Amino acid sequence: RSWAEERGNRLYVYHPATFGIFPKADETDLLVILGGPMSPGDDLPWLEEERQLIKDCLKQHLPVLGICLGAQQIALCLGSSVHQAAHKEVGWAPVYRQSDAIPDLPEKLLALHWHQDMFEMPAGSSLLYSSDLLANQGYLVNGNVIGLQFHLEQEDENVREIVINDGAYAEAGNDLHQSPAEILAQPVPAANKRAIYTMLDYLSVH
Repeated sequence: RSWAEERGNRLYVYHPATFGIFPKADETDLLVILGGPMSPGDDLPWLEEERQLIKDCLKQHLPVLGICLGAQQIALCLGSSVHQAAHKEVGWAPVYRQSDAIPDLPEKLLALHWHQDMFEMPAGSSLLYSSDLLANQGYLVNGNVIGLQFHLEQEDENVREIVINDGAYAEAGNDLHQSPAEILAQPVPAANKRAIYTMLDYLSVH
């Protein structure tokens, strides 16, 4: 939201899981697909509708950013697969840059993780980031599509909202071994905002 406002862009926010409404690719300049507690394989009609929107945007070579569930949805649209990962990551953990495909991204970021599913790398993609527990943490495809398994978009109040509503998810089988209180105690690093600005700026000109 802050990137869009600072760059003079108008932001339209949709809640498909609640209202089942989507934009059309023809009225979209840059599509951002965010996360949620569901998995892309769940029997929810709106997930298929979302994938159709992503496919329409990909056909028009529009810039697309997917985060967590969003990155998994894009991977499916690109012919890849999504499945349960060997490790459940919930909390703060570093990710390490694996490619110079996008200039000026940091070599290391302390990112928020909130997932157990993972994507396989889409064909022709570049691996952007990996964590200690999961290699496939981010990808770039064709210069106009970025998928991130981790979260850089959160502000401190967003992390509070997630923990208030879904904090119990951190307490069972979490391989990062962080409690909801420990997750809340870590402020969002300033570098995360700079990094996602860098990615959005890159997408907006490709």
